[in-house]
Amino acid sequence: MRRNHCAILTIVAGMLMAASVGSGQTPQDWPRATLAEAGLTPDLGERIDAGVRDGRFENLHAVLVVRGGKIVLEHYYEGEDERGGRPLGRVAFGPDRLHDVRSVTKSIVGLLYGIARADGKVPSLDAKLVDQFPEYPDLADDPMRRRMTVAHALSMMLGTEWDELGVSYADPRNSERAMERANDRYRFALDRPMVAEPGTRWVYNGGATSVLGRLIAKGSGRSLHHYAEEKLFAPLGIVEFEWRRGRDGEIRAPSGLRLRPRDLAKIGRLVLDGGRWQGRQVVPAEWLEQSFRTRARTDYLDYGYHWWLGSLSNDGPRPVSGFGNGGQRLFVAPRFDLIVVVMAGNYNRPDHWQLPVAIVDEIVLPGLRRE
Repeated sequence: MRRNHCAILTIVAGMLMAASVGSGQTPQDWPRATLAEAGLTPDLGERIDAGVRDGRFENLHAVLVVRGGKIVLEHYYEGEDERGGRPLGRVAFGPDRLHDVRSVTKSIVGLLYGIARADGKVPSLDAKLVDQFPEYPDLADDPMRRRMTVAHALSMMLGTEWDELGVSYADPRNSERAMERANDRYRFALDRPMVAEPGTRWVYNGGATSVLGRLIAKGSGRSLHHYAEEKLFAPLGIVEFEWRRGRDGEIRAPSGLRLRPRDLAKIGRLVLDGGRWQGRQVVPAEWLEQSFRTRARTDYLDYGYHWWLGSLSNDGPRPVSGFGNGGQRLFVAPRFDLIVVVMAGNYNRPDHWQLPVAIVDEIVLPGLRRE
């Protein structure tokens, strides 16, 4: 996209508290294959390394390529990084280091809503949003606002005023930043001025993700990160992660997750396998089918239920992606049985999207050998 987007660690006190969980166990390594064995040209790694050396791939932190269920390329680099906006200095990255995934978190919340829906823990897609928040009775007095549904939140078509792409996340005018400063993030997300009929206008909206996260937590009776650990991360063997809280103590559903590259690739494998992991149905296949159906057409790509959708093709299912500020990317291409994870540190730069696009579109995809 062409604008800003978007465990075992000690709980950090203050404005950026983190919800940290995990057992401390070491996950089983992925099986491996060579690039040639996986049907990719063997110089992919050298081409990425060259781009790092010559500055084209500035501040790239990690690239992971999985094909046929096997890691075929895994490169880590050194660069400047931050944790939720706080500088970490220059970091040498490796397979065991957690990394901000920023707005890829939104796509994972989309998966969690599907799990919770199958568990009967959350409202139906046509449920009215304001009815789920009786603590804000005044919001129900607006007839247009009453027409906002869960489906509108999932597709980011609430019809409310929100600016998250046109203003840098470093700018306090950014709507997600403003939500983080609000005394009540859920009221802030729901009471923005109505500017369009719900369902008619797409606007990238982290407030919608916050509302969905709250519905999951309310319905399950658990914090969002604990529900995620039990229902999604533990089944995948993801034993270390961090989900940061805002200064209000609430989980930051739109952008607060930190994962290791291999574990983000597990999310990709789950998506590729129709919601199954090692024979277990973790996310309902029907939910993925709904999530990857076009709900809105944007200036960038099509959008589903919290997932970006690639171009339609007659040759198989379209690619799906999670995007994150700074150059984070989870790219899943079912047609090629391919997963690409990119992590970088170009936070809040208007050109941050260019690095993962170049790696996926100019190096990895052209490197698929056409036998």
